[in-house]
Amino acid sequence: MTKEILCGKTVYDIHEMLRIHGYGVSHATQVANNLYKKRIPDIPLFRNIPGKLLRLLSSIADTGFSPPSRSEVSGDKTVKYLFTGEGGKQFETVYIPDKKRNTVCVSTQSGCRMGCPFCLTGRYGYHGDLSPGEIINQILSIPEAGRINRVVFMGMGEPMDNLGNVLKACRIITSEWGMALSPRDVTVSTVGITTGIIEFLEESDCNLTLSLYSPFAAERSRIIPAERKYPAREIIEILKHFPAGKKRRFSIAYVMIKDVSDTDSHLEELKKLLNGSDIRVNLLPYHTFSGDSANPSSEERMLHFRHSLVLSGISASIRRSRGADIGAACGLLASGLGREIN
Repeated sequence: MTKEILCGKTVYDIHEMLRIHGYGVSHATQVANNLYKKRIPDIPLFRNIPGKLLRLLSSIADTGFSPPSRSEVSGDKTVKYLFTGEGGKQFETVYIPDKKRNTVCVSTQSGCRMGCPFCLTGRYGYHGDLSPGEIINQILSIPEAGRINRVVFMGMGEPMDNLGNVLKACRIITSEWGMALSPRDVTVSTVGITTGIIEFLEESDCNLTLSLYSPFAAERSRIIPAERKYPAREIIEILKHFPAGKKRRFSIAYVMIKDVSDTDSHLEELKKLLNGSDIRVNLLPYHTFSGDSANPSSEERMLHFRHSLVLSGISASIRRSRGADIGAACGLLASGLGREIN
């Protein structure tokens, strides 16, 4: 008999599975707590579960926890993990330790089909969506799971292209019966699929980040194909007028490329685009890869952008690069696929 996989199920899914055996929501909650809060990998080790229920679960279900197959540690202590999911699809996860925030960057797809040429994940191609369980497993099955207090959906894949599974994963991460992280500690990043963004905003309280690349539509459409169907300006207008509340954050991820996206005209257009909004700008250093002719902006130029944005009333910060030496930084995931990692 094929066993049910618990990882990726909501408490309501678990109750539906147990209901026919006479168990209620309280029992399903106990199971979910052992799974998501206590992170117990084997059902026989579950605690505070009636013996009869424990025996039933052991016979019909499995936690579904699956550890990474490889890992690599950066000089800055960032760790990149390689997972192999259903059907052999591969995807990478990054753990980023810091003084106060320990972040895990999860993937939502194996590869990506958005086709952005500056991103190595896009060059790897699309190999399948990840299930809610495969997304959650990236958080629960790494050695640092107990330290994680922040989750970002900024790994491989476009979250809005796998939205149903992403929303379910967000519910598990933020629900009291699940991992119980605050929605303010969960951020989903997208290149912009308008229909998906609207549904995400309505169905989730988690933060949202839009990867902009350029404030000029014609320029952006050459690099981010999604711009042709889903203009960034329209998405930003939606974010400007959506009632986010005090605790939810909308951001722009802006990659700084020397003489490409860091000119004065780009800066002025960015100001116009975000004028009068509470949208924050995260300035990201560009990461080069083999065969790439582009170069990152200088630190002086990045500081100038930040200073000018702040003076114009736009909240802005420079995001420090982590894990670039192991291909774990933004835009570099999938660089390790196909080669051995110790």
